[in-house]
Amino acid sequence: MKRFLLLLLVLVLPSKGLCYERVVVLYAPASGIIKALGAGDKVVGRTRTDETFPKAVNVGSHLRPNIELIKALRPDLIVAGSKRAFPEELEKRLNTKVYRYDPRNIEDLLQCILDLGKLLDRQAKAESLVREFRERLTKLMPLKRPVRVIYEVSQSPLKVAGQRSIVTAIIEKAGGVNQVKVNRKHVIISPEEILKLNPDLYIYQEGPMNRNPIPPRERPYFSALKAKTLKVDEKEFARPGLNVIDAILRLNRLFK
Repeated sequence: MKRFLLLLLVLVLPSKGLCYERVVVLYAPASGIIKALGAGDKVVGRTRTDETFPKAVNVGSHLRPNIELIKALRPDLIVAGSKRAFPEELEKRLNTKVYRYDPRNIEDLLQCILDLGKLLDRQAKAESLVREFRERLTKLMPLKRPVRVIYEVSQSPLKVAGQRSIVTAIIEKAGGVNQVKVNRKHVIISPEEILKLNPDLYIYQEGPMNRNPIPPRERPYFSALKAKTLKVDEKEFARPGLNVIDAILRLNRLFK
């Protein structure tokens, strides 16, 4: 009888073994959330450009991680991006639990926060972060009409955000509409097509994907561009992390 009761307790009580203690983060936008959850002490590996956890081991880039180095860290959880960035073949080689952090819209992002909270035994903090996010969304101001937007990802080749980009979710939540309707994350486009779409606002990012961009109005092929232009930090807009709420509110104020 005593043995049966012990077994019952094991099955009913939450197990600490169900949360993860050694984490390798292969997609930097997730790092900010892990830090906000208060679980940074669990991170043992990170990508080369991820500065959130400087004491964690550098395991290479998110597209070309050092698999043998990751194995040596003995992680019990890997936080990766899409299957395109971290293919299933690599996942099989590691034989470790992989969580796919790849939010495409605001609800996806909030769910990712809750998921990470559960995986890292920080459920209460995750729920608090989600509540705070939703509360800040109540500060959005209504607009008389949607603002037509195009978001430049890179100047050369000329590439813009498509419908599957988190940028589109930011624009829409702020009260705008992405003029590019292609169902892809990034879309190569011609200057002529952009002029034809006739946006109200042309946003261009500056960062690793678009280093030292020339202001659109100084480019000969945009001499006929009527839109207002806005330069933004790539980290603020193109990375699907907690920064998204600040980007939404900033755009909403600008649209107003």
